[in-house]
Amino acid sequence: MTAHRIAPEVMTFYASTIDESTRLSSTADGRLEMLRTQELLRRHLPPAPARILDVGGGPGTHARWLIEDGYEVHLVDPVSRHVDQAQRVDGCVAELGDARGLTAEKESYDVVLLLGPLYHLLERADRDQALAEAYRVLRPGGLVAAAGINRYASLFEHTAFAHLHRERMQESIGNILRTQMHDGKKAFTAAYFHSGAQLLEEVTAAGFDAQVFGIEGPTWAMLKATEQYTGDSLIDTPLFQSALAAARMAEPYPELLAASSHLLAVGRR
Repeated sequence: MTAHRIAPEVMTFYASTIDESTRLSSTADGRLEMLRTQELLRRHLPPAPARILDVGGGPGTHARWLIEDGYEVHLVDPVSRHVDQAQRVDGCVAELGDARGLTAEKESYDVVLLLGPLYHLLERADRDQALAEAYRVLRPGGLVAAAGINRYASLFEHTAFAHLHRERMQESIGNILRTQMHDGKKAFTAAYFHSGAQLLEEVTAAGFDAQVFGIEGPTWAMLKATEQYTGDSLIDTPLFQSALAAARMAEPYPELLAASSHLLAVGRR
């Protein structure tokens, strides 16, 4: 375990506020994020077996299907609750740790996943350190996949929840749009919100040859709004399938990156 300090808002949020183990399966937009992350990773991953370091891997949600696909997965997360959950995933080795100070040896992994750390590190220096660590532990030619939350995600989400008629909510979301940060004092935890260009610049500055994808595409908030007001699950409905198709169709158009909830940078060392 390193001496790096994790924001207390992040630790509290994941330790006791939200159950991360169900986030990508309990709602239509969560399921959309899961399916799109899977298909983007499977498109770029080396053939199994290969060694994957899942940094900030939470309760092992992605580790589970990666292991089923034949990969060797070692998971690192700063939240004890997550490590305990991940250790119950058959075949997953999990340890407490920090993205900015990995215990892995130099050039020891084929793939490093950063599907959470970058958006919970508010300072550029900390994000740079996490990416430098990913570079260090990757073999030459290895793959990094780093996720970011889109700068405009909160605007779309709170429109879907019909919150923006409230002046105080407009002020709160306006502050996120201006600063690209959420302080974690209410609702969601401390987070940094990237634009696609910023995420690409950070990953390429770390030495990777990278490109950025929109994960959920332009219609994820429609799923969220419809579920909110009908109370019905939209998973596996025609509307869900249309949103999935829209995410795939949007890929060639970089201007549509700004409409996704999450962004995924994929790069090679």
